[in-house]
Amino acid sequence: MEIVLAILVGVLYAAGVFMLLRRSILKFIIGIIFMSNATNLLVFLSAGIIPGSPAFVDGVVENTKSISDPLPQALVLTAIVIGLGIIVFTLALKYKYFYLTGTDDLDQLQQTDN
Repeated sequence: MEIVLAILVGVLYAAGVFMLLRRSILKFIIGIIFMSNATNLLVFLSAGIIPGSPAFVDGVVENTKSISDPLPQALVLTAIVIGLGIIVFTLALKYKYFYLTGTDDLDQLQQTDN
């Protein structure tokens, strides 16, 4: 299970870097989304996955190794909110850029003389 998720993190990082290096702004935004999801999954995996174990329990727990660590879950939840804000901001920038230039491809921009 963990090896499949580790491979998924690697694939998401690779796809994110690939998309960041493209010339289209929309592909750049998709690359940011991939990188954000890969980082969230990496933080979540670094805490150790215990299937079927809750982060919080009621009462006294005899064995603390059987419960999940709530700190990485809180960090990932915060990172999801921050990532969503960054994505919305970059989409607003893309909308304004497209409104001013008429294209989102950097190769299609006209040369201007200064």
